[in-house]
Amino acid sequence: MEHEGTYDAPGARGGPPHGAADAAAPTAGAPPWPRQQPGSPEPPPPPHAVPPMPLGAPPLMPLGEPSSTPVEAPPPPRTAPQQSGAAHGAAHGAVSRERSPFLTWLRASRIPAGPGIWAYGYRPKPPEEPDRIPGRQLLSGAVIALLCGWLLGSLLWNGYLGTYWVWPLTVLTPDSWHKGMAAVWTAYIYYAICLGALLVVFGRLGRWPQVWRRYVAPLLSRLWDDGGVVPAAVGGSRQDPADWPQLRAGGAHEAADRLGAEARAGLMNDVDHSRIERAWQSVRVQPGRLAAFTETVLRHGAAACAHPSGARDLPVRAARHDLVTRQVRIGTAVDDERNPYVHRGAGCALDPGLLGTSLLAVGPPGSGKTDRLVRPVLESLCLQALAGRAAVVAVGAAGAGLAPDEAFDVVVRIGRQDSAYDLDLYGGTDDPDEAAAVLAEGLVGDLTATLPGEGGRRAATVLSQILGPYRAAHGRFPSVPELRELLDGSPSAVGALRTALADTGHDALIREVDARERQAHRPGDAGPMLADRLALLDRPAFARFFDTATPSRTFSLRALEHPLRVRIDLPERGHAEASRMLARLVLAQFTECAVARGDRSLFACLVLDDATHAVTHEAVRGLARLRSANAGAVLTLRTLDDVPEALRSALLGAVGCRMAFSGVTTWDGARFAEVWGKEWVETRDVTDRQIIAHEPLTRVTHVVRRLVTGRAVTAQSVTVRKVERERWSASELAHGVPAGHAVLSVTSVRGASAPPVLVDLQR
Repeated sequence: MEHEGTYDAPGARGGPPHGAADAAAPTAGAPPWPRQQPGSPEPPPPPHAVPPMPLGAPPLMPLGEPSSTPVEAPPPPRTAPQQSGAAHGAAHGAVSRERSPFLTWLRASRIPAGPGIWAYGYRPKPPEEPDRIPGRQLLSGAVIALLCGWLLGSLLWNGYLGTYWVWPLTVLTPDSWHKGMAAVWTAYIYYAICLGALLVVFGRLGRWPQVWRRYVAPLLSRLWDDGGVVPAAVGGSRQDPADWPQLRAGGAHEAADRLGAEARAGLMNDVDHSRIERAWQSVRVQPGRLAAFTETVLRHGAAACAHPSGARDLPVRAARHDLVTRQVRIGTAVDDERNPYVHRGAGCALDPGLLGTSLLAVGPPGSGKTDRLVRPVLESLCLQALAGRAAVVAVGAAGAGLAPDEAFDVVVRIGRQDSAYDLDLYGGTDDPDEAAAVLAEGLVGDLTATLPGEGGRRAATVLSQILGPYRAAHGRFPSVPELRELLDGSPSAVGALRTALADTGHDALIREVDARERQAHRPGDAGPMLADRLALLDRPAFARFFDTATPSRTFSLRALEHPLRVRIDLPERGHAEASRMLARLVLAQFTECAVARGDRSLFACLVLDDATHAVTHEAVRGLARLRSANAGAVLTLRTLDDVPEALRSALLGAVGCRMAFSGVTTWDGARFAEVWGKEWVETRDVTDRQIIAHEPLTRVTHVVRRLVTGRAVTAQSVTVRKVERERWSASELAHGVPAGHAVLSVTSVRGASAPPVLVDLQR
């Protein structure tokens, strides 16, 4: 904590830069976040509990540190005398603020409904009816029964059917009841009994109770619903989430009053709510920070504990988010028989509890992988990073438009001279062996299966024989040109390294250099191959990049312990092979750094748009380890053919969430069908058999029916049985998924899973 009396949010120091809160906070009369439209179904709380981040976490890193000038607190809500107008206008303003989009979102119901279901406003469906009557048949039967009952009642009332139905009234009642008001009351009671009997009989014939339950009752419940607004009741206001009951229960009454006032005044948005709630979780771990937390909230209000960038929202939102459950909605499950009953018509969403098992999406270009999946997920992770709950690294081709530059803290444009940041080629580690293993995976990870022996281990050994002595002699790792010279076995470069080791007293490491020289002359040495691959990065376009002499502008994935938003643009145009090599390098560094984090309270996610030739044996092993490290990855592929054949099944087994877009080939569909397995289904076989009549009259009847219809008289035989069939066959995935749709299956980090669901990504 840098300033006395201020509270530091996890991963952030002090408040935002001076004026950031004023610029980001909306005015009191405007909606706090108009891009979020409430109203939709589904997410359970995160399937796994994430431990709060300790308050003593290091600062974000020197990439634009916030100013030490304290931020000016937003103005408190206006009191009644300050408002213009009479008491009626003040009351009307209070009601409008109570129904603001933020308060409606905060107070909406969220019912846990299973993994992958959008929980915001979700309403559970009634139990499934196996013999459910079709709606058209049900309504037509109800109308026909109503008309028949009406006709019969009219005929009886007007005497067209005689007066026999009045006979019980005249026979079973005393004669004294047939005079005066007693006769009137008796007659009308009898008429009511007859009318009730008609309603009961024709109501059962027309199935009116089913019509009520299926159509009328849901309509009345929607009309009665007040949109999730909790009325301010005496003695019950503390149960209102806008009053921050968790803070009051912990003793922070003044902070709860300030935050509740700002929420009702329109000065708070969903990111502020999630960020302050995250900070409160850390206070519960260290109760001694309660006073500092309260003081910070009283000073800054909704802008307290802000992200080091000072941002409180993204410049643009294109998807629907719910930061209470940390979900992002990507579509709606189609009301189709192939979908599970619970999912039909419900929204489909993703959250860190699902992304923690990693997600693989396969689909041809133009199927919507980037627009319908990558961008919403990346947008959600950026919002969670602003709330201090996640760290995200997005990797894609330059110009892919994953998100605007303003949505990120660090933008690394490899190959462009206007890039403000550089990428650490060695992953920010000081261990030469670890740096060698990660660099070897990035350089030749796609060739290890074709190399003799253990190709990956041999390449890592070659690099460690160079990186270890060089770091001991110079205090840093070599740059790309220096490492290429050493791998090529340049006599001048090797001699200079040997001299530097002797001058610095590292005589023992000279043996590593000598061993490297001896192995360089053996057949099958990995040095020349590493040098050839490294030559792809030793180009004029990358002259300013991967420089180890100026670490001030170098970004390292070791910063995943902070709520960072990072985007790495790869030079796909003109340097396609180098881009694939860098994608493998970033994937290897992410899997290594995410697992090696000391503080795993933040959810770390890598979003790799187009993982072509980036999946290797080590990458598959790394993806499996992310699940236990509160981290995950989102990978997209045009086809599974971009992955080595030996790794396709292993890749589908290593990820917990799988997504097949429309247009996949039958070969790709066969892999998905295999991993999704089979299920027991009920089938009905209908057989028509000809009826042979032996009676003369029956034969004549059959002959007449055959002359009229032109067909023999038959009877149907129905056989019902259960068989095991694929949930989605390869042919259905290749030809039965409409455009703009995808089949998605999810698994949570706790093991809860959902079968594959056909999702409409345009709803």
